[in-house]
Amino acid sequence: MSLLSGLRGGSDVGFDSYGTFVPEHNPDPGPFLSETAVLTGTDHAAFHRLTMDLFDERGVYDMTFGYNLARLNLDHRHPDAGFRYGRETDDGSVLRAEFTPTTEFCPQSDTLTVGAFRAWNGLSDRHEYDLVRVRVSPGHHQSTSINDKLQQLETRYRKTGELRMDDKDESSDGSIPF
Repeated sequence: MSLLSGLRGGSDVGFDSYGTFVPEHNPDPGPFLSETAVLTGTDHAAFHRLTMDLFDERGVYDMTFGYNLARLNLDHRHPDAGFRYGRETDDGSVLRAEFTPTTEFCPQSDTLTVGAFRAWNGLSDRHEYDLVRVRVSPGHHQSTSINDKLQQLETRYRKTGELRMDDKDESSDGSIPF
């Protein structure tokens, strides 16, 4: 087996199955999930299987590893990276999802979290939640600006049902070289 086959998602060696939840292969829940009922076991696995389908449909892929972003939770090489989920305790129709990237400088964190938000909320007829709120973990060096953007996107979605921000809000922030 080629080393690159695992990076491109071509082999299941070193990956958990979608039907399992292995706590030591998932990031610890962060502060965004602190006041939620964090999903574990079969609840986490079921939502994560659905996430794989939604991310496939909407093209939420990690270009560094060449696979569906949901697969990151299953990758043994990155046990502290991926998504964790929690139901809001005062409103069970709202799920929170916190993304922990593989590094604190992951250049795709903005794009990946916005893509995840749009996939979950744009295909909300496929799950039990009225809203999936998304944030990046505070360990990312741009977490404040990314989370501000996600909060603005969430507010607009709640008010209008629109998944896009105004064109001026989606323009490059200058941190991307092209």
